[in-house]
Amino acid sequence: MNPTLCLVLALTAVLATNAYGAVLDIDGNIIFRGSYYVLPVIRGRGGGLTLSGRGGELCPLDIVQESQELDEGNPVKFSNWRPRVAFVPESQDLNIQTDVEATICFQSTYWRVGEFDEERKQYFIVAGLKPEGFGQDSSKSFFKIEKSGDDAYKFVFCPSTCDSGCPKCSDVGIFEDELGVRRLALSDEPFLVMFKKANVTEVSSKTM
Repeated sequence: MNPTLCLVLALTAVLATNAYGAVLDIDGNIIFRGSYYVLPVIRGRGGGLTLSGRGGELCPLDIVQESQELDEGNPVKFSNWRPRVAFVPESQDLNIQTDVEATICFQSTYWRVGEFDEERKQYFIVAGLKPEGFGQDSSKSFFKIEKSGDDAYKFVFCPSTCDSGCPKCSDVGIFEDELGVRRLALSDEPFLVMFKKANVTEVSSKTM
């Protein structure tokens, strides 16, 4: 490749990273497209993220934290951010999908803010259909990854377009339900996380 072109591409990447901020994994590498485990920064209260039903039911599926600290759960993939950059940008709307081959519920695994749970008084993060575009119908499927301190990130839900029944801007935290299951839900207290790259063989073997 032409040395001048290489320099231009390198400078463009640096400028884009500085303009938006790139999300980094636990090794300090920029996250591009691929699969990554979402792991807790604060240890001792559970492991990575996976899928589980609610209230003892198998389906539909919510996003939950593994009960065992050493269990990394299922990796996720990031997609559909607006800035024209190759890396996953900080503080930009994007979609998150739990990366499994199949589920027992035969449903898609994109993250979405579910309907308000009247019994538990919570908005849970659920698995749902693939969002289409950036319109009103997909507004509950966009999340931001924001830096929180030196070595941690948090997920934020803050829809740019939303109807009157939609929850307002909020961090994504943990709600422990009546069965002791730690579920992702909108919260004033964020769930602080870090990202670990998953290899191809790990992803291909995951089913739910």
